[in-house]
Amino acid sequence: MNEQKAENIQPYENASRLSMKQIIINNFIGGLAWALGATIGLSLIIAILTLIAKNINIVPAVGSFVSNIITFILATNPNLHN
Repeated sequence: MNEQKAENIQPYENASRLSMKQIIINNFIGGLAWALGATIGLSLIIAILTLIAKNINIVPAVGSFVSNIITFILATNPNLHN
């Protein structure tokens, strides 16, 4: 049991030996990788949803819905007209 605990702790022993500069660089690179992955993942999801919406012809329905919302907003807020 004690050997198993020692094996789990070993990776963290090296973390205390890292300098502040190394920790900041590692976290910065990790943040960039996370942001890149999130951006690529979100763009793939949006592309797939767009293809699905295009194939089931939902785009005209959404367009008319948005048009109705814009018309309502402009009718109730005369300050927004050019």
